[in-house]
Amino acid sequence: MTDATKPQVRPARATFSSGPCAKPPGWSPEKISTESLGRSHRAKIGKARLQYCIDLMREVLQLPDTHRIGIVPGSDTGAFEMAMWTMLGARPVTTLAWESFGEGWVTDAAKQLKLDPTIIRADYGLLPDLSQIGWSNDVLFTWNGTTSGVRVPNGDWIADDRQGLSFADATSAVFAYDLPWDKIDVATFSWQKVLGGEGGHGVLILGPRAVERLESHTPDWPLPKVFRLTKGGKLVEGVFKGETINTPSMLAVEDVIFALEWAKSLGGLDGLKARSDANAAALDAIVEARDWLSHLAADPASRSKTSVCLSVAGADADFIKKFAGLLEAEGAAYDIAGYRDAPPGLRIWCGATVDTADIEALGPWLDWAYASLK
Repeated sequence: MTDATKPQVRPARATFSSGPCAKPPGWSPEKISTESLGRSHRAKIGKARLQYCIDLMREVLQLPDTHRIGIVPGSDTGAFEMAMWTMLGARPVTTLAWESFGEGWVTDAAKQLKLDPTIIRADYGLLPDLSQIGWSNDVLFTWNGTTSGVRVPNGDWIADDRQGLSFADATSAVFAYDLPWDKIDVATFSWQKVLGGEGGHGVLILGPRAVERLESHTPDWPLPKVFRLTKGGKLVEGVFKGETINTPSMLAVEDVIFALEWAKSLGGLDGLKARSDANAAALDAIVEARDWLSHLAADPASRSKTSVCLSVAGADADFIKKFAGLLEAEGAAYDIAGYRDAPPGLRIWCGATVDTADIEALGPWLDWAYASLK
């Protein structure tokens, strides 16, 4: 049995939540620009800061000019549902689910929009057989399953000659992996994940085929005002130039600008990926050294490098609650219990805003909590 001696060194920043995630290193409220606060988002300064935020996202993501970026309400959920409500219905739909958020899109497609979708599922920790996907359909999937720790390994399974659109919920993937933008027609994310920004805002990325769908297809159902991306059959281009559909929080915008400028200082996407990779490798080493700890996603090729889900031998939900509670009480790790719908386990964020030294310092604390409860 592991010795229950309490470690002496705590992680300097014990914020390992998978959303909202750790703030960028060096962040403090005093470093946030405040000139736009209290001003209209439609004033010159507001529109300029929103456009600057979009430009920074494009630069860091290395997004081609073929794709548009819009800031929309409702976090990643709002962005993905905006895409579903405005673009689905033109073709048959396939929905993929291997964790809770994918199941949410299944529910939307089947029960809310009543599209009678083809549903392809896999259990937590696994991917379905992606080779069975028919690309005459529109296809909805999560690139990186935040609640299962399972991701698609690449975009090779997405057909170049697809007739349907690819809809990627990419909220735990952008800024952490190389994404093949030529394979992605629609992508959504929230900047409160890999960038550590504040929650409440979503980002919608549209490729040219998605724009074509918007301008050629009128859905059979009513669209709420906050979902409307076209007017008179044409894309409302202002949405993708900082003219948001509803009033954004300029404080949240300034906060994510700080994170994006931090990302640039690291070398952009390559720097962010390197930090995520180092964090995931440090956590892998912790898992490999302990026979009571294992990855929920057994296959390394489809294992998340950001939202890493772990199984604890013999643990039920009550054990995990006590385990996470012990570490929170000690200030050693916050918010590491697995998602409520997932199998009982731990979930440790390894995205770029986490410092590798803090992941390494976490290992002895996991031992202490496990031994204390055993």
